[in-house]
Amino acid sequence: MKNDPITELLLWSLAINYGILLVWLAALVWFRAPVRRLHRRWFTLSDEVFDAVHYGAMAAYKLLIIVFNLTPLIAIQLIK
Repeated sequence: MKNDPITELLLWSLAINYGILLVWLAALVWFRAPVRRLHRRWFTLSDEVFDAVHYGAMAAYKLLIIVFNLTPLIAIQLIK
C-alpha cells in the first residue's frame, strides 16, 4: 500500500528538520570560534551565555520537531 501524502510530507519534514539540527550541531562543534566571532559582532555574549543560548534553542527546536512532525506521524501510523 502506498503512503498517503500527509505521511510522506511528515517524513520529509522530519528528515529535513533533523538535517538542519545536525548541521547546526556540526557548525557549533567544528566551527565554534568563527560562529562565536560572528555573533560577537552583533551581541555582547560571554562564552557561557553563547553556549546556553544555542543549547536551549537547539532543545526547543528538537522539541518542536517531535511535537509537530514525529508525534503526528506516529499517530497516523497507529490508526492505519
